[in-house]
Amino acid sequence: MQPFEKFSVLVLPGREGAGAGHWQTLWEMAFPEFVRVQQSDWVHPVYSEWEKQLTIAIRSATKPVLLIAHSAATSLTMRWAFDQPELARRIAGAFLVAPTDRDVLEGSSNNPVQGFGPMLLRPLPFKSMVVASRNDPYVSFDRARIFANAWQATWVDAGNKGHFDMEAQLGVWPQGLVALGQFMSSL
Repeated sequence: MQPFEKFSVLVLPGREGAGAGHWQTLWEMAFPEFVRVQQSDWVHPVYSEWEKQLTIAIRSATKPVLLIAHSAATSLTMRWAFDQPELARRIAGAFLVAPTDRDVLEGSSNNPVQGFGPMLLRPLPFKSMVVASRNDPYVSFDRARIFANAWQATWVDAGNKGHFDMEAQLGVWPQGLVALGQFMSSL
């Protein structure tokens, strides 16, 4: 595994951010190289606003960028990569946990996440790994696998982990760190 110091590691939480016990927050606490991309509204995400913050963070990065995205932030990463092809060249890799199916969710009138779809089913311009759960309420397991295949991402079947959120009670999520280490060794 390559050391984290070789990368500008950007943590991209999904809707509602990552609370105190969330694996992303615990990873940030354990690894000082990890920097969260802050958003002004975690509750009602709008792609154009989240995209601006990600663009600023990537432009500010001094090393190749490693993205650690969860939930809606996986859709942010996907769409941003095609909206910003020049900047996407600065991405060494993206660790994408619990992708959400924006094609289904954005059609819902009570969905607070707007503008992150549609799902783009073509290769991402950087290496990626998709970690999916068999019982995620925001994407079917088969659909997550379709995303991984289309994005030419390494696929990880994490078993039954729900949405990898606070309800899953993953703590520091050691299996996730192992998968991240395996992914980093491919970069």
